[in-house]
Amino acid sequence: MYNKFRKLQYQRYNDAKKYFTDNFDKLIELEKYFANSITRLLKNNIEEIEADYNEASYLFPFWQNYPPDDRGRKPKGDQYPWIEVGEHAVGSKLGRFLATEYGIKDTGIPTGPDQRFVLTHKDINEITGGYTNSCWLFIDIKSVGPRDDFAHTVMSHNQISGDGRWDEIETGVSNEVMQAVGKRTSHDFHCSVPPIYILSDGTILPVILMAVKPVYKMKSLEGNGESGQPLQRLTIVTIPNGLLL
Repeated sequence: MYNKFRKLQYQRYNDAKKYFTDNFDKLIELEKYFANSITRLLKNNIEEIEADYNEASYLFPFWQNYPPDDRGRKPKGDQYPWIEVGEHAVGSKLGRFLATEYGIKDTGIPTGPDQRFVLTHKDINEITGGYTNSCWLFIDIKSVGPRDDFAHTVMSHNQISGDGRWDEIETGVSNEVMQAVGKRTSHDFHCSVPPIYILSDGTILPVILMAVKPVYKMKSLEGNGESGQPLQRLTIVTIPNGLLL
């Protein structure tokens, strides 16, 4: 199975990579399109999202004796990790929301972001100039509270696409090592997501990478004796395709 469609995928991949390298504006348009689309779908369903998200606080008596383990650097112990709340109350809904407008498949892959949807729509065909009517939308859910609500988000190597070299048919796709540059230090960053996938039937899937940040309040910090971690807002993030980087 590993090699059954390799020749077809190799040929179509390199053709597609050249097409989107020469027409990089189409990748940018796809990213803008899905940023707007996801924003609209979340806004249209915000009441459902907020109700399910906030239910986690109302259910406190059922999990207060078995809270999730603290994460992050030097936690103060007065807030609960809300990562799984965001993954379920926001992330698990995305497939259902997208299915109202797009052809959708939950195609399997062993590593990658939290949510992965192969989407088909005439708008994709129009944006790509008729080259493909499909893409692979990768979305991560990055829950944060008031103490870690920064103007950035932390992404792993399994959530970022690279330049996607496939020089020999036997080697498969690999990415050049990038540099992650910080204020105090820099380090190698090994992107593991290719910029494009080719399905076994030859479907061309440019990769669109996004993150949704559910930001929660801590009622205990408001000084009125209340407790709970209700949803404050959702922030939408778009990460450039590796060919654009």
